Amino acid sequence: QVQLVESGGGLVQPGGSLRLSCAASGSIGSINAMGWYRQVPGNARKLVARITSGGSTNYEDSAKGRFTISRDNAKNTVYLQMNTLEPEDTAVYYCNANVKLRFSPYNYDYWGQGTQVTVSS
Repeated sequence: QVQLVESGGGLVQPGGSLRLSCAASGSIGSINAMGWYRQVPGNARKLVARITSGGSTNYEDSAKGRFTISRDNAKNTVYLQMNTLEPEDTAVYYCNANVKLRFSPYNYDYWGQGTQVTVSS
């Protein structure tokens, strides 16, 4: 019904930058909050940053001042600009969207397939 496709992950040196993108498509009525989560093996998936449909944002403490989340509502796309990357940022990053489906009164959470970010020299 709704697909989230992520791009922009990869290998970067400490101190470098990456920009992740996530585009939503399908039977979308409207999108409420969108967010980025990350997960390392053996650990739970954790929120990195979140943005509401009105543009309000919140960040995990380690992301504050280094990462910026934004969205383009016309393109149903959310971005995560990551600067000053550290080895501790290495993880699989997942996009999340809370979507009201077309012709439905209900909201559902959808996830992308994940994109690997590796910070290493």
